[in-house]
Amino acid sequence: QVQLVESGGGLVQPGGSLRLSCAASGTVFSLNTMGWHRQAPGKQRELVAAIFSGSRIVYANSVKGRFTISRDNAENTLYLQMNNLRPEDTAVYYCAAKRDDRAWSSGYWGQGTQVTVSS
Repeated sequence: QVQLVESGGGLVQPGGSLRLSCAASGTVFSLNTMGWHRQAPGKQRELVAAIFSGSRIVYANSVKGRFTISRDNAENTLYLQMNNLRPEDTAVYYCAAKRDDRAWSSGYWGQGTQVTVSS
């Protein structure tokens, strides 16, 4: 069993920054893909950024150049550095982990952390 716990969300003004963390515990060694998803009110959940095995990284077009995903394997922690935040980044952000060859729906998910970008 795997547990994922997110932290670091909050209220920030447009143009500001936040750093999200996701602490993983349990049998995480087989979960070689980790990522951040988000869901805004009335919208579908979307992939924001992910790190795959071999350190391949993907970003949603809407966050490229502003967000940076990183992973500390020694600490089993995933990060998302978010800069130049915009109101449209407001959402609940979820950490997820899965095997490379499986769908996200088959993986493990955290409880989510709220990010609100507003003046």
